[in-house]
Amino acid sequence: MTDARKLHSDKVSEAEAIDRAKQGDASAFEVLYHLHKRRVYSLCLRMTANTAAAEDLTQEAFLQLFRKIGTFRGESAFSTWLHRMAVNVVLMQLRKKGLAVVPLDETMETEEESAKKEPGGEDLRLAGSIDRLQLGRAVEELPPGYRMIFLLHDVEGYEHNEIAGMVGCSIGNSKSQLHKARMRLRELLKTSRAEKAAKP
Repeated sequence: MTDARKLHSDKVSEAEAIDRAKQGDASAFEVLYHLHKRRVYSLCLRMTANTAAAEDLTQEAFLQLFRKIGTFRGESAFSTWLHRMAVNVVLMQLRKKGLAVVPLDETMETEEESAKKEPGGEDLRLAGSIDRLQLGRAVEELPPGYRMIFLLHDVEGYEHNEIAGMVGCSIGNSKSQLHKARMRLRELLKTSRAEKAAKP
């Protein structure tokens, strides 16, 4: 039995594992990895929509954790702290690859202008009756910048000022990108429903 399995079978609390990992205990770090790897991978996959990239970024996030666990002070939940670290790892990777996380040169539209484009159009709510699988596919089809802001705000729950700091854009731009992402999702879902209805 490995030390990590022994720690796991001894029902070591997360707090204990964190303390031991801070002191360089590799088996305690392994316990933390097994506790959080699925959540971190799921986050990376949602943000990149690419399984290979998500696997690489998950490894990178845990490497960062290994290097920085000594800085964890317990001021927030460990899962929250790790989550933020993983988001930062993904954002840094996207910046390195030169992907436009947020196209800043686009003109900003107000919600009134966008709403005028769809007079009498069906307003598809993202909650409720929409099939989750259909929504997931639509989110994957969003341009990377829109998808990133949508996931950070509507899925992960970050505020616009936090997103602006993480992504490196203005708060207004974050709001604009979120609005455009939602409008684009509505279009994608409407098209998907129309195609489904047209099938015999």
